[in-house]
Amino acid sequence: QVQLVESGGGLVQAGGSLRLSCASSGRTFSDDAMGWFRQAPGKEREFVGAITWSGYTTYYADSVKGRFTISRNNAKNTVYLQMNNLKPEDTAVYYCAAAHGRYREWYSDSTSQYSEWGQGTQVTVSS
Repeated sequence: QVQLVESGGGLVQAGGSLRLSCASSGRTFSDDAMGWFRQAPGKEREFVGAITWSGYTTYYADSVKGRFTISRNNAKNTVYLQMNNLKPEDTAVYYCAAAHGRYREWYSDSTSQYSEWGQGTQVTVSS
């Protein structure tokens, strides 16, 4: 069974940066497309970005495009979310998610398409 563990969250001032990590275990990581989502209090979980299992292609929500970057290191079974120029509206619990058995350039912005989820890590951006 796949386990996903996020880390790297914290409190940062607006304009600052954080890098989140998501370590995977229990399955061949390089076969999984990975997504990042976030959920703010009182709101639904929303798509942040995704990376194909090949690692060649990334996708981002419009709200984070140009500020956030997703990458993966298959040798370390880890996917990263580099967040720059953070804004107070980025405050949320951030989750990574995995989808297995997809074609090479598959991705999805829907929570229902991912079968495994981490426990989340809190990101708080102060103004």
